[in-house]
Amino acid sequence: MEVREPAVAYGKQKFTIEEYLAMEEAATEKHEYYRGEIFAMSGPKVPHNTISINMLVELGNKLKGKNCRPYSSDQRIHIEANTLFTYPDISIICGELETLNNDNWNVLNPAVIIEILSPSTKNYDRGEKFKLYRDIPTLKEYILVDSESMHIEIFRLNASNHWELEEYDAAEEMLDIKTINEKISLADIYDNVQLGNE
Repeated sequence: MEVREPAVAYGKQKFTIEEYLAMEEAATEKHEYYRGEIFAMSGPKVPHNTISINMLVELGNKLKGKNCRPYSSDQRIHIEANTLFTYPDISIICGELETLNNDNWNVLNPAVIIEILSPSTKNYDRGEKFKLYRDIPTLKEYILVDSESMHIEIFRLNASNHWELEEYDAAEEMLDIKTINEKISLADIYDNVQLGNE
C-alpha cells in the first residue's frame, strides 16, 4: 500500500484513536493512524498485487493446519507502544490472535510482517516504518520484497535480540522464514511479475 499525505481534509489536525476507529469503520478506503494524524492509503500497482497474491498462496498452502496463519493487507495491525494503526501487505500471526480490547479488528501480535516495496514507499518501509514495527513485542521477522527488481531483504531478530539482515536476489534462491520454519522460492514469489516497469 502507498501512503499519502495526512488526511487533514477531515477538518481538524489531530484525532483520538476512538475517532479514527469510528471513521475507519465507515470509510471506503484504508487509512493509517499515527499520533493523532490520519494518512490515506492508495491502491498498489499490478506487480505489487501479483507478488502479494503469490506469497499469500504459498504461505496459505504451507501453513494449512499449522499454528501460524497469513493475513492479507485487509488486516489492520495496531502497535500500542507508539499508537500506529496500519495495514501491512502480509502479516503472519502465530498462536492465539490478540486484538485491541478483544475487538476482532486490530491485531496486536504479528510474528512476521511482509511489505512489498513501491518506489514511493520503499524509504518509509525501510526506515521509519521498520522503527515503528520494532515496537511490536511478538515480531521476529520483517521482510521487504522489491516490486521493481528481484530482491528481498529479511530482517530477523537473533538470539541476542538484535536485528540481522539477509538478502536474496536470484530466482533459484529460497526465502527462509525461520519463524514459521518454511521456505519459498523467489521464482514462485516473482511468478508472472513484470519487473522494472512499476
